[in-house]
Amino acid sequence: MGKTVTNSDVFKLIEAWAPKNLAYDWDNVGLQIGSHNQPVRKIMVTLDVIESVVDEAIENKVDLIIAHHPLLFKPLNQLNLDTWKGRIIHKLIANNITVYAAHTNLDIADGGVNDMLCEVLGINNKEILKTEGEKFLYKLAVYVPETHLNQVVDALSKEGAGHLGNYSHCTFQTKGTGTFMPLADAEPFIGKQNELEKVKEVKVETIVKESILPNVIDSVIAAHPYEEVAYDVYPLKMDGEKLGIGRIGTINEEMSLDSFVDHVKNSLGLSHVKVSGNLSKRINRVAVLGGSGEKYIYHALRQKADVLITGDMTFHFAQEAIELGLAVIDAGHYIEQIMKTGTQKYLQDKLTNVDIIISETNTDPFQYR
Repeated sequence: MGKTVTNSDVFKLIEAWAPKNLAYDWDNVGLQIGSHNQPVRKIMVTLDVIESVVDEAIENKVDLIIAHHPLLFKPLNQLNLDTWKGRIIHKLIANNITVYAAHTNLDIADGGVNDMLCEVLGINNKEILKTEGEKFLYKLAVYVPETHLNQVVDALSKEGAGHLGNYSHCTFQTKGTGTFMPLADAEPFIGKQNELEKVKEVKVETIVKESILPNVIDSVIAAHPYEEVAYDVYPLKMDGEKLGIGRIGTINEEMSLDSFVDHVKNSLGLSHVKVSGNLSKRINRVAVLGGSGEKYIYHALRQKADVLITGDMTFHFAQEAIELGLAVIDAGHYIEQIMKTGTQKYLQDKLTNVDIIISETNTDPFQYR
């Protein structure tokens, strides 16, 4: 982006990746504190927004904090500056720092937290652990003068339109003649006021996912030479990409649960994990859910998982899993910090003139002795 970047620009990028409507009803995602219109020069990505993180942001002159866990889950009945949350909010407002949260929507999103964990753990042939919905597909048709065809097609592809499997720039193009008459107040790219104009144009048709449709249309309008851009959007009655929480797949080489525990610890940089199950059990098919996964043990079993890796597993659910024959690795909720590097990379690829840093504050509330 060559123009001044605002919070709203950043929010649109995140929501193209992890749309807010993917979040669970109990969640509170999106803008937490701050402004949509504030210019952004520096962003910090964090797992949690605690006071030490805010102090770090102030010291680094950060304009926007992107967090995974929302600072505000429930409505505030009062804003008492003597409480820990009140102090945080006061510091944020006093230093003009905006906070935005992408939580369960980023867990569910393609390429989100659970996919990041799978990548680090070497889990392949991934499927969704529990399907929650699907991305609807649309056909976008835009009418372009022949002189600007490649420019507009590139703009479509850059935003993710026309991506089918391992192919990009997928379009169907039909040549024709466009007609228009610029009226008195028009400032036409081609033609003269009050004279009928005929132009050689191309109708470009492509497939667009629902989540990126607004960004695609904005990019097409920006790349198109006309003052008024003609385009059509059609909903498609065909299966879109499935969406859901958690992932399940296979590892390259079968190993014992004991060896797999070492693999998990080494891959995620952990000093310890909690394990339930027979340590000699052979592991090949692995389910992953970065947050609290105890309610998903039956989903893991239905998909023939040998082990479930999760961030939280309580005593009785672990007992139940053992009785059902499912091994469990509770690696701690803090494994979701993997979202920091993934989110930084995603944004930095698209915001070349914004500095994006990762919070160095350890927000894990537990110490292990």
